[in-house]
Amino acid sequence: MDRVILHCDLNNFYASVECLYHPELREFPVAVCGDTDQRHGIVLAKNQIARSFGVKTGEVIYQAMDKCPKLITIRPNMALYQKFSRLVNDVYRRYSDRIQPFSIDESWIDLTHGVSSFAEGVQKAQEIRRTVSEELGITLSIGVSFNKIFAKLGSDLQKPDAVTPIPRERFQEIIWPLPCRELLYVGPVTEKKLLRVGIRTIGEIAQAGPAFLQSVLGKWGVTIYAFAMGLDDSPVHLDGAVDAAKSVGNSTTTPRDIATMEDARQVVYMLSDSVAQRLRQKSMVGKLVQISLKDTGLCVIERQASLMEPTCACSPIADLAMELVEQNWSCSTPLRAIGVRVADLSFLSSGRQATFSSPRLERQERLDHCIDSLRQRFGQSCVARGVLLMDPSLNISPIEDNTVHPTSFFKGVM
Repeated sequence: MDRVILHCDLNNFYASVECLYHPELREFPVAVCGDTDQRHGIVLAKNQIARSFGVKTGEVIYQAMDKCPKLITIRPNMALYQKFSRLVNDVYRRYSDRIQPFSIDESWIDLTHGVSSFAEGVQKAQEIRRTVSEELGITLSIGVSFNKIFAKLGSDLQKPDAVTPIPRERFQEIIWPLPCRELLYVGPVTEKKLLRVGIRTIGEIAQAGPAFLQSVLGKWGVTIYAFAMGLDDSPVHLDGAVDAAKSVGNSTTTPRDIATMEDARQVVYMLSDSVAQRLRQKSMVGKLVQISLKDTGLCVIERQASLMEPTCACSPIADLAMELVEQNWSCSTPLRAIGVRVADLSFLSSGRQATFSSPRLERQERLDHCIDSLRQRFGQSCVARGVLLMDPSLNISPIEDNTVHPTSFFKGVM
């Protein structure tokens, strides 16, 4: 039997929780918006009524108010949303021990060993949808498929409060006619390259073949070919697996739009400094560097590459992250949010210093450890890298101020 994978996506999550706690708002257009003083004055989530007026996630408040003058705006209550996220995941745990959160409002569930058929998996998905609605008062959309990529895509196809099955025998019929941008991890840069060679749909990605796609997109082309063919076999991790040992990352919505490579460099180094410091606090090193770029059009690019050897030093992480930025962003559309993550982690061993292949890397890590000591004694801001002094308006401390957004905020699909 094929695997039975669910992807559960809470509908309009922030706004739904607010309307639950403020029932007097249910009949009005409502949007949860960030702090206007810090340029987080953008729509993070909206209810269905606001959506009917054309209000979009990610647009600035004044644009939303132009479309819907009676829009009621509410500042986010992250502690409340995180509480509801835990409660929802507690419901999921009644059905499986393989639950992998994708964000505060999204999770994958592997039901394979708890059902006897794909059809029973769809029935369980309907049961989960009803249980969350009845017990917690919020709705969700669930995609059911034989892999994580298609399950995620399924949860996006019908909103709100729906279950969308994509069985193996029907995935070509359901998925292949969709625009290629609907495939998870196909961002605007990749889509633009595909459009240039006449590839517009997921089916055309599959029909193009891995060799041609590699010639257009490099190794990434082989990956998205596999996704389009339904060949994703990535597991849903066991509930309670220590994600901290899998990756360390930071992302930020910038105080202003990022329009130049110099500005992007400052933010990337700021985030890399934070990530490297957290790695050292955990006595860990990492080899895989990942970036996430969200532009003002709400399009997201995610890319990754490997370092020559694992490290917890800021400079090699930031340098590789900037290479990825330069390869995948042309400055034509300003950036609104940037993320840097390090994965493929391992714990520092006592004998590791003798294994350095690069004396420069050893010096960088020792210097960063000295900076950590100074910051512990005199505060986080006592030492700053020169690149971070270029524009004070872009300086924030992700270590001290780490804003959590749902993944759908970064993808612009909430």
